[in-house]
Amino acid sequence: MSPLRELPAYRLLWTGQSINVIGNQVTRVALPFQVYVITHSTLAIAALTFVQLVPLLVFSLAGGSLADAVDRRRLLIVTQLGLAGTSAALMAVSLAGTPSVAVLFAIAAVASAFQAVEGPTRSSAIPRLVPAARLPAAIALGQLSYNAGSVIGPAVGGVILATIGVAGAYAVDVASFAISILAITALPSIPPLVKGSRAGLEAIREGLRYVRGRRVILSTFAIDLNAMIFGMPQALFPALALDVFHAGPIGVGLLNAAPAAGAFLGAAISGAVIRIRRVGRGIIVAVAVWGAAIVLFGLSTFSFPLALGFLAIAGAADVLSAVLRSSVVQLTTPDELRGRISAIHLLVVTSGPRVGDIEAAAVAAAIGAQLSVISGGLLCLLGVLAVARVYPELDRHEQLS
Repeated sequence: MSPLRELPAYRLLWTGQSINVIGNQVTRVALPFQVYVITHSTLAIAALTFVQLVPLLVFSLAGGSLADAVDRRRLLIVTQLGLAGTSAALMAVSLAGTPSVAVLFAIAAVASAFQAVEGPTRSSAIPRLVPAARLPAAIALGQLSYNAGSVIGPAVGGVILATIGVAGAYAVDVASFAISILAITALPSIPPLVKGSRAGLEAIREGLRYVRGRRVILSTFAIDLNAMIFGMPQALFPALALDVFHAGPIGVGLLNAAPAAGAFLGAAISGAVIRIRRVGRGIIVAVAVWGAAIVLFGLSTFSFPLALGFLAIAGAADVLSAVLRSSVVQLTTPDELRGRISAIHLLVVTSGPRVGDIEAAAVAAAIGAQLSVISGGLLCLLGVLAVARVYPELDRHEQLS
C-alpha cells in the first residue's frame, strides 16, 4: 500500500482508474449480452470480438509511439474523453430502441481504437509517478483495483441488465469516465524525458527491435498469448449462463465476476509473490494453474457454484502471472521506450483474450460450449510446456530488474 500512502499523484491516477474500471466492466458485460440477445448466436459475439481486435492491432503500436513523444497526461485526457463518447453513443442508440448489430459493432470498433492509445499511455505514465523500488507494488495495486472493479462491475452489470436494461449499464460507464477524467486533470504534466522524441514508423521499429533482443520479455508475451488464446472462455459466458446453467442475466454477471473475484484475492497477496526469487518459474506455474482451473470449470457444468469457484482459482493465478510479467517488462525497459514497449505488451494482453474469444466461440459452434472450454484449457497446458522448452531462460529468470 506504500505507493498510495506516499505518492499523491499515483493515488489520484489509481482512484480514477478504480472507479472507471467498474463502469468499463459493466459495459463489457452489457455489450456482448445485448448482441447475444439480438442474434442468439455465439458467432455474433465472435464477430464483435473481431471488430474490437482489429483497431487494437492497427492502433496500439502507433499509440505507444505517441505516448513516448507527447505529454502523457494530456493524451490520457483525450483518450478518456473519446471513450466516454463511445459509451454515451451506446447508451443513446439503446434508448432509441433495438439497435442494429452493425451500429453496435461500429461503436465498439471506435472505442477499441481509443483503448489502443489509452492503454500504453497509462502504463508508461505509472513509472514516471512511482520510483522504481515501488513499481512492483504499484503494478500489484493496479491489478487489485482492476480486479476489484471486475468483481463489482459484472455483478452490478448483471443486476442492471435484469432491471433497467442495457442503456442503464452504459450510463454507469459514462459517469465513471467523468470521475476518471477529473482525476487525470489534477495530475502533473508527464512530458517526454528525451527532448525531440517523435512518433512515427521509425520509433515503432525501434521498439520492436528492442523487444526482439530481449528473449525474457518475448517469453512473457508468448506464455500469456498461449493462456488467453486457448484458455479464455469469456465469449461463452452468455451461452453458458443462459443455456447450460440456466442462470439468466445475473448468471452472466456472476460468470464474468468470478475470475475477477479470484484475481482480487490474488492481487491482495501479491506483495509476497513479487519477492520470490525464481520469477520466471512463478510465471510458468501460475499459467499452468490457470489452464488446469479452466479445464475443471468446463467439467463442472453440473454445479454453478463449483464452476464459479474454479473460475475464481483461474483468476487468482492469472493476476499473479500478470503482476510478475508486468514487473519484468517495465523494469527492464528505459523510460524513452516505455510507451512503445507498453504498447506491445498491452497489444498482447488485450488482443490475446479477444483472439481467445473468437477461438472459443468458433469451437463452441462446432462441438458445443462445454467441450470448447475443456479443449481450450488442455491446449493451454500443452502450450505452457512448449513455451518453457522454447524459452528456457524464462524458467531461469531470477529477478525483476
